[in-house]
Amino acid sequence: MNVRGLFLAGACLGAAITTAVSAQADTTDDLLQQLRTKGILTDQEYRALSQRKAEEDARRVEAARTPAVPPATATALDSTVVRTTDKGVGLKIGAVELKLSGSVNGFYVHDSGDDPGPTKTVTGGVINVGGDTSSVRNGLLPGFLKFDVTTTQDGWDVGAHFGMYPGIDSVSWGEGGANSSGNPTALATSGIDFRQTYLTFGKPQLGEVKIGRDIGLFASEAILTDITLLSIGTAAGNAAPSNTSLGRIGVGYIYTDFQPQITYTSPSFAGVQLAVGVFQPLRTAGTDEENSQPGFQGEITYALKAGAVTGKLWASAITQKHDATGGLDSYRGSGIDVGGSVTLGDASLAGYYYTGEGIGTTGLFILATDAAGNKRDSDGFYVQGTYTLLRKLTLGASYGESRLDLTGGEINPTLVKVNKSWVGQVKYGLTDWVSLIGEYINTTAKAHGGNKAESDTIALGAILFF
Repeated sequence: MNVRGLFLAGACLGAAITTAVSAQADTTDDLLQQLRTKGILTDQEYRALSQRKAEEDARRVEAARTPAVPPATATALDSTVVRTTDKGVGLKIGAVELKLSGSVNGFYVHDSGDDPGPTKTVTGGVINVGGDTSSVRNGLLPGFLKFDVTTTQDGWDVGAHFGMYPGIDSVSWGEGGANSSGNPTALATSGIDFRQTYLTFGKPQLGEVKIGRDIGLFASEAILTDITLLSIGTAAGNAAPSNTSLGRIGVGYIYTDFQPQITYTSPSFAGVQLAVGVFQPLRTAGTDEENSQPGFQGEITYALKAGAVTGKLWASAITQKHDATGGLDSYRGSGIDVGGSVTLGDASLAGYYYTGEGIGTTGLFILATDAAGNKRDSDGFYVQGTYTLLRKLTLGASYGESRLDLTGGEINPTLVKVNKSWVGQVKYGLTDWVSLIGEYINTTAKAHGGNKAESDTIALGAILFF
């Protein structure tokens, strides 16, 4: 075939291939057949071009079945991974990781408290006085939904953290916010306690800085180790439950609380880790203090591993100056605690003790001083043990006390002297997420003048973590 013929054939074939996306297959076949009939294509050239056309058709069919992804989109898809993490569900987009975790729980609680009477009054007592009550309520934990957004930028691990803690029971929305007293009436609503809003930045070799609102350092390990964290414990306010029960708060430890803070946590050195922080100063309950100095808290922990024994040891401290008003003297409240937990096979044991001056009982700086502003001493402890059978069924028991002393010369016969409780617990792991829990609790409150009140509680329910 001459040059003119080759050029014409190539041009015709190019036009056929260019328009083939929208043309029918037999149109191109007819064109090639006409070129061969007119002598422009030899039989050999016709067969070669027909084969090439068939290959092009096959590629277009395959491309139609698998739409092309633009390069930028493909890169984004390649760097996005949806996965489950140790806790929660993770979504990774490029260098940024989003993590969502949460918990939901609910319990039927029947409490049999003493009937009211002059010998049953205990100021600062944590039990229910008023006969039998029933409720469907949260345990020591409300529900929670936590968002964590973390990444690494310029060599720093950074993160933003948000934690919402909604309850299932209606609240009064009075003083106390989302955790105000319960309000079991029609058309009422539950509360959402936004406990956590904080940022973090750090490096593995330098440690981590936290700024925002999160759980405190003093007494935090006490509540995180307590078996009633997953259940009810002392069921204060059972006739009109709020977002949470008490667990062992006030019957073994003071509540650590969620507080505004700037804290630093060191790297772990041979299992030892240190955390120190500056905290928003808390007022003494019932006062309008305007405190000139922040609070300070610190904690040291040790991850224990000796053969088959694993566990954790810890100690923490708190101190804060209170600028009293109304002519009262200023004072400094301080406290320390120590504790530990060990596990050997299916058995575990834990113990805890705290003592302080001017830190109060049940909550920080509640009942911390007498009417004249003098500091009261307080201390408390709990011990607990658990044993797991057949990997699913865990039996637990614990006992604890919180004690509050009178100041020198103070006369206050109804002030609580001791709150104490026994707890027996059965927990069954229904799935990796869901645990069924049954619990019996006996709680006693005694006053300095001899008053005493007691209650017995049975709780049945479930808790889910994801």
